[in-house]
Amino acid sequence: ERILLLDGAMGTQIQELELDEAGFRGKRLAGWKAPLQGNNDILNLSQPEAIRDIHHTYFAAGSDIVSTNTFSANAIGQSDYGAENLVVEINHEGARLAREAAD
Repeated sequence: ERILLLDGAMGTQIQELELDEAGFRGKRLAGWKAPLQGNNDILNLSQPEAIRDIHHTYFAAGSDIVSTNTFSANAIGQSDYGAENLVVEINHEGARLAREAAD
């Protein structure tokens, strides 16, 4: 038996990216109808490389387990950004990115 280490605060790591509105939108959501800054989960779609890199950083630091970047990837959380219709995709991509980093 051994102790397993879980990753840390995804939100804190995202804040360190210092993304502005354009950064949260990326190319994919450049024309989105509502502000997206602060919607960390949308980064699974607009900045997947950055999210994958955060997971990689946690593994490199010794984590055995990483959690997905899906803290508010639900209809209620995404309604603030008019992105309720993207919830399934945000969750799918969040899981895919964490799995890729683990592999």
